[in-house]
Amino acid sequence: MEETSSRAVVSQSICSGCGVKLQSELPDKIGYTPASAMGRNPLTCQRCFRIKHYNEIASATVNPADFLEILSQLGKSDALIVHIADLFDFEGSLISGLHRFVGNVPVLLVVNKIDLLPKAMNPNRILNWVQKQAKANGIWASRVVLCSARKNIGFDRVVEALGEMRGNRNIAVIGATNVGKSTLINRLIRDYSDLEAELTTSPYPGTTLGVVNIPLDDGKMIIDTPGIVYSSRLTELVEKQDLQTVLPEKPIKPTVFQLNEQQSLFFGALARFDFVKGERQSFTCYTSNALTIHRTKLEKADELYREHRGVLLSPPGKDDLDKLPPFTKHAIRIPKGANKDVLISGLGWIKVNGTTGAELVIHAPRGVKVVMRDSLI
Repeated sequence: MEETSSRAVVSQSICSGCGVKLQSELPDKIGYTPASAMGRNPLTCQRCFRIKHYNEIASATVNPADFLEILSQLGKSDALIVHIADLFDFEGSLISGLHRFVGNVPVLLVVNKIDLLPKAMNPNRILNWVQKQAKANGIWASRVVLCSARKNIGFDRVVEALGEMRGNRNIAVIGATNVGKSTLINRLIRDYSDLEAELTTSPYPGTTLGVVNIPLDDGKMIIDTPGIVYSSRLTELVEKQDLQTVLPEKPIKPTVFQLNEQQSLFFGALARFDFVKGERQSFTCYTSNALTIHRTKLEKADELYREHRGVLLSPPGKDDLDKLPPFTKHAIRIPKGANKDVLISGLGWIKVNGTTGAELVIHAPRGVKVVMRDSLI
């Protein structure tokens, strides 16, 4: 009874740091604070509490509709927008058409997780590829920086770009979930934030959106926004225990398959790649090293999936199979002479190495983004 009463009090309170409505049910959502902490004075959400007392920000998420409201308010503010994207899932993590919501506000595009690519990659080639793909997705970045927040690669270039671009502006950090936004903000907090100052209530209307202002030494703010949840990314659909299999933590070791037409590849039970028609050629898979890929004949693929998903074909395991949406088909035609990848958002990508063209069908859970793009590697 006491626990229920505590939760009721929490749900009726707001955070003294960011103004968000507090809740004690969903730890990964904005406004979370444990019911046992409701007696604190001042009463803050866990996110603000960690910033103030541990110099560390906790991740929080918001749905796309609320996130667009945040973007529209940022567009009216005097802020430098730092858009963090994930190189492993570039198209899936981008906020496409960003400038439709923020107008002419300057944008620094920070592309994280460069450490996952093979070490022999030319950074300038990656940079040129990122700039081209960003424009194709409606993002006109004033500057692009490649980094690995976790490995501390290129962070000096991020700081340099911030110093050159922001002038007297606040820094607003935006990005999807699992792109490394919290890791990068925590670095900025440790190096540049003045936590002797109080966290301030968001100046934007609709404080339930959970924007947190973190004071900087020069009187300006790091504006932390909740991570946007894109259900079009496979990483948002799998169970938490399967994320360590799907999300790579070490440099990807590409797997090359020489395929004849009418052959298929299974990526656990998460996706399927059918080489329907074309001359014999090789396909290079860039996925987590922990994910097992199985090859079979196309005529046997349905049977293999039906009889072995959840065991031989995993993740997900048997108990979680029904938690994923059913597969839908994506027909893709690779033109002759083209240098293309096929991205399955959140899972990785398959590079088509041949130049003779190919007809493919990708099977992925309903709603997951599948796109053909110019090859990254």
